[in-house]
Amino acid sequence: MDVMEKIERLRKERGWSVNYLAMEAMLTQSTLNNLYSRGTEPKLSTLRAICGAFGITLAEFFADETDGDEEELVRRVRTLTQEQKTALLTLLRGID
Repeated sequence: MDVMEKIERLRKERGWSVNYLAMEAMLTQSTLNNLYSRGTEPKLSTLRAICGAFGITLAEFFADETDGDEEELVRRVRTLTQEQKTALLTLLRGID
């Protein structure tokens, strides 16, 4: 797995700019810009901060994504606003 490709995918799924990710991860913009421009992988502390911004653990970041639909649902729910999460939960409760 290419770490930077995964970061890029997660960032785009959320509709975040690189600068917004830097702000959410409490990293400098130059830190992320350097990772992108140099094509290097982040240090563990930087990756932890990025995962924290995405609301995932390092284990989730590195988990095999062959789990299919369930993994996609979790990823998509994380990108919802609180209002959207409440609406989705109401909908799901009505399915039972």
